[in-house]
Amino acid sequence: MKKRTTSAGAAAPGASAPKAQQTAGRAPPTREDVIAFIAREREAAAEPGARKLPARIGKREIARAFDVKGADRVALKAMLKQLEQEGAVERRRKGFNRAGALPASVLADIFSRDRDGDLLAAPCDWDEANGPSPKIVVALPRRRRPNEPAPAVGDRALLRVEPIHGAEPPEPAYSGRVVKLLERARTQILGVFRASPRGGGRVAPIDKKALAKGELMVAPGDEGEAQDGDLVACESLRSGRLGLPQAKVRERVGAYDSEKAVSLIAIHAHKIPHVFPPHALAEAQRAQAATMEGREDWRDVPFVTIDPADAKDHDDAVFAAPDEDAANPSGFELRVAIADVAAYVRPGTPLDRAAMERGNSVYFPDRVVPMLPERISNDLCSLRPLEDRPALGLRMAVAADGHKLSHSFHRVMIRSAAKLAYPQAQAAIDGAPDETTAPLLEPVLKPLYAAYAALRKAREARGPLDLDLPERKLVLDEAGAVARVFIPERLDAHRLIEEFMILANVAAAETLEARRQPLVYRVHDEPSLEKLNNLAEFLATIGVKLAKGQVLKPQQFNGILRQVKDTEHEHVVNEVVLRSQAQAEYAVENYGHFGLNLRRYAHFTSPIRRYADLIVHRALISALGLGPDGLPADARQTLPETAASISAAERRAMAAERETIERLIAAHLSDKIGASFEGRISGVTRAGLFIRLADTGADGFIPASMLGEDYFRHDEKLRALVGARSGRTHRLGDVVTVRLVEAAPLAGALRFELVEGGSPRPREAARRGKKAARR
Repeated sequence: MKKRTTSAGAAAPGASAPKAQQTAGRAPPTREDVIAFIAREREAAAEPGARKLPARIGKREIARAFDVKGADRVALKAMLKQLEQEGAVERRRKGFNRAGALPASVLADIFSRDRDGDLLAAPCDWDEANGPSPKIVVALPRRRRPNEPAPAVGDRALLRVEPIHGAEPPEPAYSGRVVKLLERARTQILGVFRASPRGGGRVAPIDKKALAKGELMVAPGDEGEAQDGDLVACESLRSGRLGLPQAKVRERVGAYDSEKAVSLIAIHAHKIPHVFPPHALAEAQRAQAATMEGREDWRDVPFVTIDPADAKDHDDAVFAAPDEDAANPSGFELRVAIADVAAYVRPGTPLDRAAMERGNSVYFPDRVVPMLPERISNDLCSLRPLEDRPALGLRMAVAADGHKLSHSFHRVMIRSAAKLAYPQAQAAIDGAPDETTAPLLEPVLKPLYAAYAALRKAREARGPLDLDLPERKLVLDEAGAVARVFIPERLDAHRLIEEFMILANVAAAETLEARRQPLVYRVHDEPSLEKLNNLAEFLATIGVKLAKGQVLKPQQFNGILRQVKDTEHEHVVNEVVLRSQAQAEYAVENYGHFGLNLRRYAHFTSPIRRYADLIVHRALISALGLGPDGLPADARQTLPETAASISAAERRAMAAERETIERLIAAHLSDKIGASFEGRISGVTRAGLFIRLADTGADGFIPASMLGEDYFRHDEKLRALVGARSGRTHRLGDVVTVRLVEAAPLAGALRFELVEGGSPRPREAARRGKKAARR
């Protein structure tokens, strides 16, 4: 293997990044100076022994490095903005980066080996406008843990990358260390096996893209143990030009004989761990109930849990009362108790490793893949009513305007007074209490709602992003098929718990920051400049002004949403604003939560179902000296990789949950071929229109070829397909009537044809359409 060295820059390994050679009184830096400085800082931070993560390189850091002061800072800000618009630099959560450079952690596909046998990878998400995708040579560890899979060609992996000094194309520009293998054997195809009487058979892929290419032929003898109707994992084989592609069954996943198997497809397709290792289960079974040792007694506080009616585990309980402190007139004392999972799941144990691998619980319509075994999640840690349960308690003083005045964390024992469902709690407040809520109405529920009214004032003053995108819920029958689809009513009971939990998450982040304790933040970056410019262009087509290039706050997005409230554009603008947002994630660097409009935020309130919350619990235990079961000694070094891993697990879970719902609804509609439905255009591409049905929320596709006898051109600015001759326009958000022509339940795919919809094109745009037709 050739020896590759990372960039040495101007600093020795372990030293700080090179400083800009700028002294007071000299001319401000040029564009080239700034670009070179950003590149040097990023490379120096990647040196062996240097900082584990690149430091933030924002306007403040650049100004300090070049000693830019006073009015010159305005010119520097304008220069950085111009460089970003030109694509010379990119703004990321750690500040600016040289355009085309990879971040410290990147999702990559391992595509080949070089002449020396080293694995080569390429980033999954790469903008070709920045040039060819850079190559990454994958550095293999000298020692692997037992049963740890080795990366191979075809795998997808989360890599920790460093630039390679002096690398020239076509040599790899980066060296990457595997943090986590996310997807094994990309050539492996999941599908349903249909046996042939003569042996062998065919496999119908479940993936939409694979299904579009057709079925796979399995030769006699290559079917393994697969029976007709089984869900199988097969390997694509080389095949000739004629006939169906060949495949060989590698694994029989299980029988696919009902809708109850639909969630199994997503579990296996996304490699979601769903069977706990024997050592982890044994550890959970051996666990003993926590005692009062080292805990405060909060069992006389009448906490209540308020959750969905079908919830099996309860990890948060709440209480509120008027504050007796005269210094806080009309204020409240709030208490939040969160299940003390850290008391049962210790760092480095088999149970902890299994939980970290899962990252979070995954919720399907017919089952849950829990992060922790039932002995922990549904028993020892669940805050059951009238039973002693260990918790991390938070006491907060809140002013009458909802502003938090103070807070403190405690390790406690509680005894929940009642388990309530959201509709049940709301009905009691609305004047219809039942036998459970009637005795709690005056002493417990009314103070909770009074405290929520105060917190709502603070929320309105803060102005978080307020999108109106209702979520649909599926109700299944005994066979696992969809019985009905509905939109649950959004109640004040939901908002009450949400505001209590947000406040608790903020308090956790504030405490850990003040104690300089390592933690994992929940972060949400501001929208990128490109997405904001695209949003501005679209809004201009409906008469809503948004200046390009300006830095927006959530309140300004809310102003846009208010402008279109109760208009024909309300739905589409909510969708487009949502798509302009960045994706929330976990990180050890704090760059704030844009959507909630909060400077610091960490998930603390759901440790039964999210590993990030368990990390924060351990951090609080360590920071406040609440016991020996806090963060491990090497947490500061390992948390960056853990944050990247659980972020990937969250995205994996979201994709699996979404695909399962799509398959269930496709199966539900499969006997309605030829029926007409009302819907909206939810996406526009050159290939056609994506349609979302109004009653079920099902998503389907209309190929452009089925829109009529015209050539339809994709207008990106309008988010529309426009007929070149007729000027007929099909635009994002338009209401349409469609006919179902095909349903593929295995892939969750629906195909429609247009029955009614579209509108005449505005004059100016119609002229452009005619010009396109002439061309």
